[in-house]
Amino acid sequence: MHIPDGFLSVPVWLSLDLAAIPSVGYFVRRTQRVFEDSRIPLLGVLGSFVFAAQMINFPVMAGTSGHLIGGALLAFTLGPSAATVVMTAILCVQALVFQDGGILALGANVVNMAVVGVWVGYLPMKLLNGRGPRLRSLAAFLGGWLSLMAAALLAAVELSISAMAPSGPLFVSMLGIHAVTGVAEGLITVVTLSAIQRLNSAYVLPREAA
Repeated sequence: MHIPDGFLSVPVWLSLDLAAIPSVGYFVRRTQRVFEDSRIPLLGVLGSFVFAAQMINFPVMAGTSGHLIGGALLAFTLGPSAATVVMTAILCVQALVFQDGGILALGANVVNMAVVGVWVGYLPMKLLNGRGPRLRSLAAFLGGWLSLMAAALLAAVELSISAMAPSGPLFVSMLGIHAVTGVAEGLITVVTLSAIQRLNSAYVLPREAA
């Protein structure tokens, strides 16, 4: 749901740009404090995987697009703070190099996917981890689905406030398509986490210091 330039009103994109800067700055500092060096190879591999997955887009409505985002997967393996930083880097490269998402709208895309999407997706695993493999798989699926839906909902709200499309059709289109796409996101999250856990169980759900 990368939002391009020209689809958000000035107050909307400006306020989200101003919100994104200190938010990402906080998570950069937190990542420097809590991220484990042993996870650096995993960061590169998963960052590349999510980058490639996000480049597969399909149009939705009002200039935005639908695709997988991978926020929950990054949060479950790198920790949510590092996941936010990696996702922000991905979105910056996509906007600056591939024109996937706007420059002025970058703050909106960062807030939607790198901040809210990542942290909403992280919650099910945080709540259900340690209660057996079935609940862990359920948490992974829910995390992937909720991450995508939260980001899509925010994008729809921002576009609606900016009066880019009638609210009713916009919300139905955005949430309907992403509810289906979220099933694929959830399943991919489950399968990928299972493979990573078989490789090294310590790579799943790192504990961030308070």
